[in-house]
Amino acid sequence: MSSSRKRMDKDVMELMMSNHVVELIHDSVQQFHVIFRGPGDTPYAGGQWRIHVELPDQYPLKSPSIGFINKIYHPNIDESSGSVCLDVINQTWSPMFGLLNIFENFLPHLLRYGNPSDPLNTEASNLMTKDLPKYTEVVKEYVRRYALERLVKESVVNLEADDDDGDLSDVGTLSSGSD
Repeated sequence: MSSSRKRMDKDVMELMMSNHVVELIHDSVQQFHVIFRGPGDTPYAGGQWRIHVELPDQYPLKSPSIGFINKIYHPNIDESSGSVCLDVINQTWSPMFGLLNIFENFLPHLLRYGNPSDPLNTEASNLMTKDLPKYTEVVKEYVRRYALERLVKESVVNLEADDDDGDLSDVGTLSSGSD
């Protein structure tokens, strides 16, 4: 087993052991979803997002690709694709970081301190700089419309129903903690 593969296994296991819900796609540690909760001290509080994670073959030397599946309003996240600004990830990424850093430090920091000068969502960027109270109101509305726990759970049912070949075994849900 390559050192890259061992590191992927270790980081995914560490993520699961820290009570993150991880859903493997095609039983692979290279592509999976993680349920991410908005930081409590932000307008994203109470929100829950399904994050698509893809680990490159060169992981951890190369940063993972991450994207929001359900909608989020943020200057550094593309509203239609859910992509997170690559500059934001690549400028801060180091092989010393792991997946846990992304979900416990990087994403919460990004939601707390968006960078309107390097936007993927120019509307959110402009609103954040010109009318912060209105920006906060729009963020909270997006949380209510797209990121409540029940909506995220419904999206799993819809994803499974839309599965092309009808084989639902491609997505496996793993989480740590007692059930």
